Amino acid sequence: MKFPEIRMRRLRRSEPLRELVRETRLHPGALIAPLFVCPGEGVRRPVASMPGVFNLSIDAAVREAAAAVQLGIRGFLLFGLPAAKDEQGSGAWQEDGIVQQALRAMRRERALDGTLLIADVCLCEYTAHGHCGVVRQPEANGAFAVDNDASLPLIAKTAVSLARAGADVVAPSDMMDGRVAAIRAALDAAQLRETPILSYAAKFSSAFYGPFRDAADSAPQFGDRRTYQMDGANRREAMREIAQDLAEGADMILMKPALPYLDVIREARDRFDVPMGAYQVSGEYAMLQAAFQNGWLDRDRAMLESLVSIRRAGADFIVTYFAQAAAKLL
Repeated sequence: MKFPEIRMRRLRRSEPLRELVRETRLHPGALIAPLFVCPGEGVRRPVASMPGVFNLSIDAAVREAAAAVQLGIRGFLLFGLPAAKDEQGSGAWQEDGIVQQALRAMRRERALDGTLLIADVCLCEYTAHGHCGVVRQPEANGAFAVDNDASLPLIAKTAVSLARAGADVVAPSDMMDGRVAAIRAALDAAQLRETPILSYAAKFSSAFYGPFRDAADSAPQFGDRRTYQMDGANRREAMREIAQDLAEGADMILMKPALPYLDVIREARDRFDVPMGAYQVSGEYAMLQAAFQNGWLDRDRAMLESLVSIRRAGADFIVTYFAQAAAKLL
């Protein structure tokens, strides 16, 4: 059968019909809201390159999360801005670290009972040089290198500290080889066997991270991260990264960025039968916000369309700075 017997538009005639046959569903429970936690009290400092995003003191972060829960959001991804940094990033694993304090405060808040607290595991926000691991002394030619193997114990120590402080899930984003295995072994040794690992399994070296580095004060002070984050041209390599992390004990995987890498998300969904999320990163958010502010795009429609596209590509959940705004519409 063909036209005129078959008319594809029949099922598009009304919103109830469109709703009935809609293939991809977006709902607040699939959204995870990032929070940038900083020292102080009563701090709600705007991030210039990310309209609507703030650096929040712990008390303000608790209030922000409680308000988001009222919109149906149940998951939060925490990043920390420490008061001081050093070469090894020791603030990442200190028991009184900024994220550790935030986790304990959020656990005490009754309004946040039943929420999912995910802690980013990386050293870049805590190192004086801004890299995600220990930096070796420069070579004679001035080159530097991030020492993969020397970084693993510190990353694992960070994951244990965050889990002890109350993180439901630890999420390594550093892209060091072997970090999932190191974290799993450290968690198990600390009697934290039930703590799952959400691995940033395919994290590409991307121009879309710029505003995040403003928000988290984590820009590299020299060089770049191309020797450990993935080349954006390599889809097959991304599948190998995912397979390796799963073999090492990752329970879930996260793809980053999202919109420029929808093909990678789709292939990962087809290949791996595990829970998978995608991170709609700061640059994706910032460019849409710029278009909204200039009146070039309809804010609500474009925001939701971008999120639906990520779900349609195969993501079970989405980390997004639009979480609260999208949840209001949903």
